[in-house]
Amino acid sequence: MHAITGRLGLALLLLAVDQATKLWAAGTLDYGMPVAVLPFFNLTLVHNTGAAFSFLADAGGWQRVFFIVVSGVVSLVLAVWLWRLPRDARLLGIALALVLGGALGNLVDRVAYGYVIDFLDFHAAGWHWPAFNVADSAISCGVVLLLADGLFGGRAGR
Repeated sequence: MHAITGRLGLALLLLAVDQATKLWAAGTLDYGMPVAVLPFFNLTLVHNTGAAFSFLADAGGWQRVFFIVVSGVVSLVLAVWLWRLPRDARLLGIALALVLGGALGNLVDRVAYGYVIDFLDFHAAGWHWPAFNVADSAISCGVVLLLADGLFGGRAGR
């Protein structure tokens, strides 16, 4: 199997899992009503019109088009980067696939609904981390792997 096929396959798998979990959350959970799963983890359906940590969520609506354009451009750049990436750049390929899959997952939400569906709610001692989703998790993991690849000069994934 060509490396690009596997990398794009990973991105598309993440997109599918992300969308399936968001559809499940939207169809099962009541908006804003936490469902306790563990002492530190709830499922809580929320809609995020902003970016990470609800940045610009109250900006008046212009941010939807802005985030759609930015997500689309980033996704295109990542897809081209993946296509041109050497076969032996395994860690970088996985990292880019994770970020691409996550970016596409949130892009689909923004285009379809005008917001991103979030539902994973971690908390401790009364403090809640901003709710997030599978796409956000993939992006975060991908960025960590990108940093590892950069710090180790690409040697970490070979």
